[in-house]
Amino acid sequence: MEVKIVRSRRKTLSLTVTREGEVVVRAPYGVSKDYISRFVGSHASWVEKRLQAVEQRPKLDLSNGANLLLFGSAYTIASGRTRIGEGMVFLPEEERGEALARLLKKFSLQVMERVTSRIAKEYGFCYRAVRISSARGRWGSCNRDGVIAYTFRVAFLPPKLCEYVAVHELAHTVVFNHSAEFWEVVGDILPDWKARRKALKANPAIEFL
Repeated sequence: MEVKIVRSRRKTLSLTVTREGEVVVRAPYGVSKDYISRFVGSHASWVEKRLQAVEQRPKLDLSNGANLLLFGSAYTIASGRTRIGEGMVFLPEEERGEALARLLKKFSLQVMERVTSRIAKEYGFCYRAVRISSARGRWGSCNRDGVIAYTFRVAFLPPKLCEYVAVHELAHTVVFNHSAEFWEVVGDILPDWKARRKALKANPAIEFL
């Protein structure tokens, strides 16, 4: 396998597989290539599993006529000025991934603001604002100032899971940890939160950038 070696003034070796499937070894200046090769070989099974996970990660078809599920609703991709309307997602001919990301940031903000506001009003939560990020490793977050951030990738989740993410983050405005008290707050709103949480963990973020 091809391995990218990044040398620096460090004391130990580290091995990572990027989201793009690149195997990267970070090593001290004085370590030989043979030693690095043996190091990678000793972790071959781990590397293979990571590469398989990258290969199996769902990817979007952004060609004209392809179907796209956003917040549980079906849309068809077509060429045109970037926008969403009448069951269609219009994208430019070039750099469609970047255009879709920009579009979904606006669309996700509109949807998640409504979802968050509805739940907060119904159950008495107070929050400061809703923001949209490009995060890959988490669906949402809430800081101590009450600002809730959702990744635009929530657009690919069905409504029930979007609702779970919103409840999860609103619960953090009351309990800023994952203690039993926190899950009690979540459970008072969503008795089936365990099933939704399990479904969310089985729902990887779709890659297109």
